[in-house]
Amino acid sequence: MEMLCSLRTTTEAQRTALLQAPEALEAFLDDEEDFGDAKGSAFLELDIGEAWHGLQYLLTGTPWEGAAPLDFLVRGGEDVGDIASDEGTARIFTAEQVKSLSSALQQVTEKTLRSRYDTAAMQAQDIYPGTWDEPETEVDPLEELVSYFEELQKFVATVANRGEALLVHIG
Repeated sequence: MEMLCSLRTTTEAQRTALLQAPEALEAFLDDEEDFGDAKGSAFLELDIGEAWHGLQYLLTGTPWEGAAPLDFLVRGGEDVGDIASDEGTARIFTAEQVKSLSSALQQVTEKTLRSRYDTAAMQAQDIYPGTWDEPETEVDPLEELVSYFEELQKFVATVANRGEALLVHIG
């Protein structure tokens, strides 16, 4: 089973509602119209697919630990709960936490990411998807991670500028 990651904006009202009724999470992820913003603000979503664990490793130097807020792909925020269909879990971050995260992401350089990229170490530490030591394909895994990181930086900055909360779903 693939483990994919998506990030999605939520309003403060949606964040509160999801924390109070985690059983609504699956519907929230499947149908944004049921949870529309009264102000008419469109939600934003970023799909980083299987890159989530590689990014976690490059951002923190660890598979599952690291300092907040850069460990946000695997830790932090508030746990919304397991999705009923057994398709993963989700955590949600307040607008203030998103602003802090955005600031931290802006401080990360491509040079730092590249210096932490070590296929043997990533394979040994079982960084998902676990194909780091396979012969190179058409797409260079490091270049793909750097590209996803740039998208992530922009996305989180936009969410912070909008003053919204952020849901991180891996499933």
